[in-house]
Amino acid sequence: MTREKLLNVVVEALRKNGSKGTIVQVSKYIWDNYEQELRDSGDIFYTWQYEVRWAAKKLRDKGIMKPVTESPKRVWELA
Repeated sequence: MTREKLLNVVVEALRKNGSKGTIVQVSKYIWDNYEQELRDSGDIFYTWQYEVRWAAKKLRDKGIMKPVTESPKRVWELA
């Protein structure tokens, strides 16, 4: 798993959850579907939850996710 792949995986997780979700829902989806890939990814295994937040920030910067100010508190949402 790479940082760049996490961008796509976060989008995938949100799409599977109706285009929005909490960080817990996104993290659970990633763990349930990519656990082995995370385990095999070296150092990212130890930092993947931080990397998911990094991915969300990048997706917001690109306009793929709604800004924090446009989403209900603690909910990530695709634009």
